[in-house]
This record gives sequence, structure tokens and C-alpha cells, in this order.
Amino acid sequence: MVIDMNDTQLATVAQLRAFLNGTLAVEFRPLGDDGGRYGFIAEVLKRLRYPRLGRPDKGVVLRYLERTTGYSRQQLTRLVARVLDGQKLAKRYRAPAHRFVRKFDERDVAVLAQTDALHGNLSGPATVCLMRRALELFGDTRYQRLATISVAHLYNLRQLAGYQDRRRHWTKTKAYKVPIAERRAPAPGDRPGFIRIDSVHQGDLDGLKGLYHINAVDCVTQFEVVATCEQLSEAYLLPVIRALLESFPFKILGFHADCGSEYINYKVAEMLDKLRVEFTKSRPRHCNDNALAETKNGAVVRKHLGYSHIPQRFAAQVNAFCRDFLNPYVNFHRPCFFATSVTDDKGKTRKRYRFQDMMTPYQKLKCLPEAARYLKPGLTFQHLDRYALTVTDNEAASRLNSARTKLFQSINRRSKQAA
Repeated sequence: MVIDMNDTQLATVAQLRAFLNGTLAVEFRPLGDDGGRYGFIAEVLKRLRYPRLGRPDKGVVLRYLERTTGYSRQQLTRLVARVLDGQKLAKRYRAPAHRFVRKFDERDVAVLAQTDALHGNLSGPATVCLMRRALELFGDTRYQRLATISVAHLYNLRQLAGYQDRRRHWTKTKAYKVPIAERRAPAPGDRPGFIRIDSVHQGDLDGLKGLYHINAVDCVTQFEVVATCEQLSEAYLLPVIRALLESFPFKILGFHADCGSEYINYKVAEMLDKLRVEFTKSRPRHCNDNALAETKNGAVVRKHLGYSHIPQRFAAQVNAFCRDFLNPYVNFHRPCFFATSVTDDKGKTRKRYRFQDMMTPYQKLKCLPEAARYLKPGLTFQHLDRYALTVTDNEAASRLNSARTKLFQSINRRSKQAA
């Protein structure tokens, strides 16, 4: 909003303060040229008797002039000081009477750009020498003026817009395609066995890396297995991934990861190919491709293992805790929400998370049609039921909490002894 105004009715500092408080969202058009604004400043200072005002009131007047004239606070301070000294406000600056004659014009800049393009942007002295040779040895009159240029001014010409326009080249980023895994979202089709996997780092301390958690979650049943390794290298990670895949009660049909090099490499691809497991990776600008694993990182791994640094030498101890206490509790005793797709009258499908659909990952596995055919050979639901009902949910949670307390007490005690 831009308005013109007549401020002759603003005769007191209190009125100015109220005016400023009520027009915070209003933009004022500058009062013409500098001459008109100078006159406005002198008139306001005279009307409000500026020299007799206290310091807070003077600040209000300066804020008012800053809003209405468009001058900065520093410029207004200088102008007010001149008025208080009895000077008449007028411009003190003017255009110089004489201008320097430009020696090198656009044609010289174009010739310089062409020379640099031919010789690959040599140093300043080498370029000056080339241009002098072109004039003196080969009689190229295009270098008549450039042959006399100094090395320092040559670099000035290279900064001009005309030179930059001729020498600037834009090249698109060349995509590098890694021929490992297929870039798409997993398509389980209500079949268990399509897992999404992600890594969780357990903090740094004094430049030392902590251990890493490998979190794998099934897309359909939310069956989750957490394992731990010291480093994300081939020697440590591959055995953990093999053990992790064997921990699921059903056959693994798909393996989906983000584009981290710990998973997108030929060793992991070779291992999955031997197991006849489909290997996919996340797509650019599709953050939901691996969202389930990312969500479980916070809801399970961070909740039970925290964010603080755990040294890498405790990886075996933490891995045993995950295998014996965390994974059984999460899969057999911790309920999860499961989405139900609902299509409205307009044909739009939405996800609904209803309370009656909440169950544990193991219950979800049993509810699937023909669920028994997905189990690994030699494993039945009778065996899994006996394992799931060995302890109650509260007893499983109590065991988990006790084991976690003992784990961190052991880590803290041994860390202090090592220090």
C-alpha cells in the first residue's frame, strides 16, 4: 500500500508516536527529489521544536522522518545536525566535470576474450606477450591498443560483463548411473518379505565414531529386526545383514534401501542375487520410498537406545541386547497402527489409521491370507505362538527395561575404566 499524506496536523511528539504505531504496514512514497525532502525535514524540525525535545522524543522524530523520507538513520542524523548548525539543506555533491577517457573499448574486450579462448586463459604476462607478438611479428592491427596494456589492467578487462558474457559456459551436471539395484518403490502386493532397511549412527565423541544400528522393517507386517555392527564396511556389515535376513520368520523377497553406499555396492548386490532377493533403491524426490524405516528409526531405535555416543567396541554386546530383548518385544508385544485405504465419493483414496486395526506385527502376519505359505521351511505358527505367549506384554517390557539398564551401566562403567 502506497499513500501520499499531509502531516501538518501532527504537531506533537505524542501524535507522531501514535501515528508510527498505527502505520507499521504502510509504505510511504518518498517526497519527490532531494530538494523536496530537505525542505520537509527542515519544516518538521521547526514545527516540533526539535532542539527543545528530550532524547527519547528526538528518537521518535527521527523514526518518523526515516519512515516518510526514505533516508537512512545515519543520513538523517547528518542532515539534522546541519539544520541545527543553521545551515540550509542543499545538495553538496555534483557530477564530476571531467571524466576519464576509456582507452579500451568493447572491440578490445572481444579480441581479448577470443585470444583467451584460443590459448586457454594463460597468465596475464603470457597473454600480454602474445598480443604484442601478434602486433609486432604478425602485423595484426586488432591488437594495436591491447599491445600497450599493463598486466594489472588486463585482469580488470577480464572482469567486465562483456568479457564474462563471451567466456562464460554453462554445462549441465552429468548424471552418473550406478548399475546396482532398481530405482523404484517396493511393490509387496500384501505379501510379507519386502523389507526396507536403513542405518542409524550412534553418535560421535571427540572425533571417534560410534557404532551403527541396522534397522530392517517389513513393508506389510511391520515386522522389525534391529542389528548392530562396529562400522559400515564390508567386513562388518555383510555378516550382520546375513544374520538379519535370517532372523525374519518369513522368506525375504525384496530388499529396499536408500542410496547409501553401505548398501548400494556390488558385494551386497551379489549376496542378494544368490538369495534370489529383489533389490530396489529409493528414487529422487520421493521421500516416502523409505519412510517406514525412517519412522521406525525414531520410534524404536532412538527411543530404546537413545542418541548418546556408544563406542564401537560394544557392538557385540548391543547386538545381543537387540536380538534377545528388543526384537522379540517389538514384534510380539508392541502394537502398531496399520493403514486402511478408504476411497471417497470423488475417487480419492486416503489412508485411515483405525484403533480396531491396531495389532502386533506377529498378529498382522497371522491375519494375512494363506499366511503359512510365507513362513520359512520348518517353521510353523504353532512354534511362533508358543514363543509369543511365553511371557506377557508387561513381562516382556519389564525384561527389556532391565536388560537395557544393565547394558548402559556396563557401557558406562567400562568406558570410565578405559578412560
